[in-house]
Amino acid sequence: MPKGSTQHKLAVKGATIMANLATSRFTSADLPALMDKITKNSIGMDEYFDRLFNLHETSTNYPPYNLIQVNNVESHLEIALAGFKKGEVNVFTEYGKLFVEGQKNDTETERTFIHKGVASRSFKRAWTLSDDTEVRDVVFEDGLLRIVLGKIIPEHHARKDYL
Repeated sequence: MPKGSTQHKLAVKGATIMANLATSRFTSADLPALMDKITKNSIGMDEYFDRLFNLHETSTNYPPYNLIQVNNVESHLEIALAGFKKGEVNVFTEYGKLFVEGQKNDTETERTFIHKGVASRSFKRAWTLSDDTEVRDVVFEDGLLRIVLGKIIPEHHARKDYL
């Protein structure tokens, strides 16, 4: 394609837009503009967006959690589960989603609380996982559930040292 041609200009413009998307940081306030840019510059991404936006909607922020990016290939999801026992928590993946459920047995009906600040209700939370993300480890200790998530790097993309 000759430099200066319409095709060349469009290719450069498309590459510039995609580079800007990759290097920019977006917040929730920028979501409409981001979605507009993605829609204009993507083909075949409909299934990914359907999976992302058709997540089992939760109307609560319970239980609280942290999502920590350790490095480019590992993240930790930490969920505060004060008052839960290991046998009352279930973690599983299904259809590209990570589910965490807590089933609290209500055996404390005989107690009279003066103040009850520790929530101990049953819950179900779900997060959409990308196709290249896997659950590597799950640890429940001291009221904190830690799920280690890792990126799957294909063999042909993995670093190989030859000398």
